[in-house]
Amino acid sequence: MICHEVDYTIIGDDMQIVEVELDPDETVIAEAGVMNYMDSGISFEAKMGDGSEADEGIFGMLKGVGKRVLTGESIFLTHFTNTESGKKSVAFAAPYPGKIIALDLRKIGGEFICQKDAFLCAAKGTKIGITFHKKLGVGFFGGEGFILQKLNGDGMAFIHAGGTIIKKELDNDKLLVDTGCLVGFTQGINYDIQRAGNLKSMFFGGEGMFLATLQGTGTVYLQSLPFSRMADRIIAHAPASGGSDKGEGSLLGGIGRLVGGN
Repeated sequence: MICHEVDYTIIGDDMQIVEVELDPDETVIAEAGVMNYMDSGISFEAKMGDGSEADEGIFGMLKGVGKRVLTGESIFLTHFTNTESGKKSVAFAAPYPGKIIALDLRKIGGEFICQKDAFLCAAKGTKIGITFHKKLGVGFFGGEGFILQKLNGDGMAFIHAGGTIIKKELDNDKLLVDTGCLVGFTQGINYDIQRAGNLKSMFFGGEGMFLATLQGTGTVYLQSLPFSRMADRIIAHAPASGGSDKGEGSLLGGIGRLVGGN
């Protein structure tokens, strides 16, 4: 195997964490700031790169940094390594209510494409890149833009999504999806967008102006509550800035101040 072979346990229901068990010298890479707890004996280091190529050099490193800038993620990934002789564990938490999806990349063709903020962690050796959609329509109206993350490897990778997760198996089928509800898909699935009905439905139907179309043979993961939709609802019900905050002592008042940066 190219990737380190790690064991894992997913803990919890709606606010899940994934606990990864590392043998000596095994490493897991994760997005910055998602570590929840870890055993003594695990060292961690922020690096500009996923470590999938041993001698990528300065230019390869800068290329990887540029890709992460395009996806809007931190330029650093944190590498957690077991430096002792026994098994050690490190856990990572999803950043908002939802589910963690465990992907065995070896069993799904070695590749998975997902929305740019879905990646949580993966076994070292997993290559985290980007993929561009060739059609302008997807870039302007597809919700996720031109850029999606691409995970390549033969080990375990973990992604997260909001609300309930729906797994769809397509067999030369076509599926229409709200653009924000798409989490990711395997090889064999073609991604495009189409107009959501006639002009009246587009503007007044409440389902958005465009729908994602997924067609082919493979697996598609959907989410019931995209983070952007949840954030919009919180902002819509938060007190307006300025004046008195009638919900100051309430939960919504606190969330409103948090969203507003106070």
